Amino acid sequence: MSSTAVESAVPSRRWTWAIGLSLLTVLAALIGLQPRWNARLQAAWFDTYQLLKPRDVASTPVTVVEIDEKSLARLGQWPWPRTALAELLRDIEHQHPAAIGVDILMPESDRLSPERLLARARQQDPVLASRLQTLPSNDDELARAIAAGPVVLGLAGTLAHTDMEPLAPPFIVVDRGGAGPPSKGIASNIPRHAGALANIAALDAAAAGHGLISAGPSDDIIRRIPLVARIDERFVPSFSVELLRVALGAGEVRLVANGPWVDTISVGDFSVPTERDGELRIYYSRRDARRFVSAIDVLDGKVDPLRFERKLVLIGTTGLAMVDYQNTPLGVRMPGSEIQAQLLENLFDQSWLNRPHWAPWLEILVFVLLGLLLIGATPRWGPRNAALLAAGTVALPLAGGIGAFAWGRLVFDAAAPVLGLLLLFSVLLVLTLGEASRQKKRLEQVVQAQREQAAYIAGELEAAKRIQIGFLPRAELLQDERRIELAATMAPAREVGGDFYDFFLLGDDRLFFLIGDVAGKGLSASLFMAVSKALYKSAALKSRETSIGALMRIANDEVSRDNPEMFFVTAFAGALDLESGELTYCNAGHDNPYLLNLAQRSWTRLTEGAGPPLCTVDRFAYQDGRARMQRGELLCLVTDGVLDAQNPERERYGSQRLQAVLVRLRDAEGAARALVDALRVDVQSFAAGAEPADDATVLGLRWIGSGASG
Repeated sequence: MSSTAVESAVPSRRWTWAIGLSLLTVLAALIGLQPRWNARLQAAWFDTYQLLKPRDVASTPVTVVEIDEKSLARLGQWPWPRTALAELLRDIEHQHPAAIGVDILMPESDRLSPERLLARARQQDPVLASRLQTLPSNDDELARAIAAGPVVLGLAGTLAHTDMEPLAPPFIVVDRGGAGPPSKGIASNIPRHAGALANIAALDAAAAGHGLISAGPSDDIIRRIPLVARIDERFVPSFSVELLRVALGAGEVRLVANGPWVDTISVGDFSVPTERDGELRIYYSRRDARRFVSAIDVLDGKVDPLRFERKLVLIGTTGLAMVDYQNTPLGVRMPGSEIQAQLLENLFDQSWLNRPHWAPWLEILVFVLLGLLLIGATPRWGPRNAALLAAGTVALPLAGGIGAFAWGRLVFDAAAPVLGLLLLFSVLLVLTLGEASRQKKRLEQVVQAQREQAAYIAGELEAAKRIQIGFLPRAELLQDERRIELAATMAPAREVGGDFYDFFLLGDDRLFFLIGDVAGKGLSASLFMAVSKALYKSAALKSRETSIGALMRIANDEVSRDNPEMFFVTAFAGALDLESGELTYCNAGHDNPYLLNLAQRSWTRLTEGAGPPLCTVDRFAYQDGRARMQRGELLCLVTDGVLDAQNPERERYGSQRLQAVLVRLRDAEGAARALVDALRVDVQSFAAGAEPADDATVLGLRWIGSGASG
């Protein structure tokens, strides 16, 4: 990625972080405020805990005497005469239970009581009427049965105010710290009913206790039951708490407050920590047949007395036609008496569910920390890794919540944090993918621009290469000069290079030739090469000097005059007398040429007239070197790019390989061209697959003499 693309990604990433943090703040506030939709979601998640791991029944301290279908088939439809209920109570009382709870409301007199039938009997059957007059009231019979044992009756809360004054045990409210009276605001945090629906006065007066059977407001699923509530402004215990109070023989119910909140409900030595509003979360088990006995079996004497002795007994209706069925978190409907029995089992086994008052804060903290992790990582990671991270952040609260429930009966809300994290991740992913798409487009634009620029530069370099090649003379220009054979080639390491050669006639009988190498390669070396070649040629053509050493001094001064990059040039220049074969030359730091005798397959090196490269020593006094070429002898000049060529194993071509090529040449027409081609092919074959180390130039000059001129 280009620096421009990277720089543009930083503010975009910061923008994504800003949006993520804003959304995280809003979602955390929603989780904390608990709107209605969140409360329903939370309740459904808590139900899931119970579906995954229902409670195991550890003990059965409660026996439910159920008025079931079997009992209804024997004794007729409900309601039965209250004498039947009185008989049922007496049969149970004979087995010495700890307490009996009648989970049936009886707000009206028995319609089958003798006094209710008396008026009609007087008109139709006076004898029957006289007999009915001697019979006791069914309600009185039931009241006597109630009074004979530790019986608790229920009462229900109503939305509207009623004139009924509920009977309830005394409540003692104390502060947990014991430093002063309880907060006056505690009453406002306890569920309240405007009125009460109770039993007829005769029955209530006979009972040992009275407890609330209403479950409180819910979404039709009984998850929590208040252990204390208010009827108007009076505290009343729940049905289960009152049953415990009577069983323990306690005189009052003790409410321990923590500021304005309920902390504990106590009866005798039995204490139950509650939630802040005095409610308790029931941990449900599946239906267990050990809890139930049929009412008709009790009346028939078929029940083991140990099922009742020193136990809590609940009497309730469970027949399918009855309406006392409630929805539970387990997804099944249960009769109210079974729910009360499960609550009592929770109390005895201390297996109720706990939701600590600090749980919402922990849930928000977990959500915020995991959300910050997503915000920080999602824009930086790829979509796949970010999705794996999101899956991990979702799995963590889910696993933590399930683990806390399974091993500690603690209920933590994982649903709201998980939904919040999924929403947060979705937004971050959309923003990140959008930014990635924009980055891709920007990168494509940058790449396209770079390609266009590269194509433009390649075109410019190709043009420069053509221009550079145009600077170099072609041997064909001297094809009519029969006294010599001349050939040359130059292969730049890049598109253009710093090697150069030149040759031209000085008068009719002198040939000037030059080969040089600018230190470096590429465009800058090529430009300096062009300048050097032009200056040297200008000096050779304009100067009256015949000494090659003097021309080298002039060229050194001219080339050095404007050289800010401090380039230096190796060069070998010579002048050949085409009639006599006399060669005058000067070497400015260049590799010594080879003078080949093709007939004898031997060679010598021209070592005279040596000096430093141009532009290294100001005003250096270059000297001439002299030699006399024999007819047919061949002069070979190369730049260091030939000798320094390397193969893929980084072996150097070197002088020995060059000399091996020289001795293979034959004494024949076209030997100069054969020399150039042989060296070019041999070097290319040797260095195949390796990047050229430097520009490579070869110049071959064979003197034939005037005898061959035509």
